[in-house]
Amino acid sequence: MALSSIALCSRALLKLGAASIASFDEGTAEAEVAANLYGSLRDAMLSAHPWSFACGQVALARLSAEPLADYAYAYQLPADFLRALSVGTGGRGRGASYRIAEKRLHTNLSEIVLSYIFRPAEEEFPPFFDQALIARLSAEFCIPMTESTSRTEALNKLAEIEFGRAKSIDGQQDTPGRIEDFTLVDVRR
Repeated sequence: MALSSIALCSRALLKLGAASIASFDEGTAEAEVAANLYGSLRDAMLSAHPWSFACGQVALARLSAEPLADYAYAYQLPADFLRALSVGTGGRGRGASYRIAEKRLHTNLSEIVLSYIFRPAEEEFPPFFDQALIARLSAEFCIPMTESTSRTEALNKLAEIEFGRAKSIDGQQDTPGRIEDFTLVDVRR
């Protein structure tokens, strides 16, 4: 079952023993805490790991303005961009030198492919990520809602366990990585 931002926050609040919310604008303390913390916590969780459901590739459009130094070309980052994973060219999504500055990508390549983490809609989050996000939200909501530091510490530990579990599940949805272009491996051949 796909959960909305309100449903995710409501479940986190319920774990604290607080009232659930129907809207971020309803005027309750729960809604105010959720509205102020949710967006940044969601983006931090998405950025913390290259989740399979939040990774994408895109060919970027080159900007007419060139960088002042070090690189020849500048590219506009996508609107849903959270974090770069790699840059490549010619059918490869990695291997190129680049830098991100002033919300633009700088490189010496005239055409590039950006591999990046984007912000998917909440309804596209898989259940394992929902659970990790709910655990993180409940830990972060705890101090403003209950003022209990001991409870916050316990919830932070649970959130770390859920985060590890989610990363493990997500990591099983891809071919395992291998070492490429490493001199010690080449010597053994």
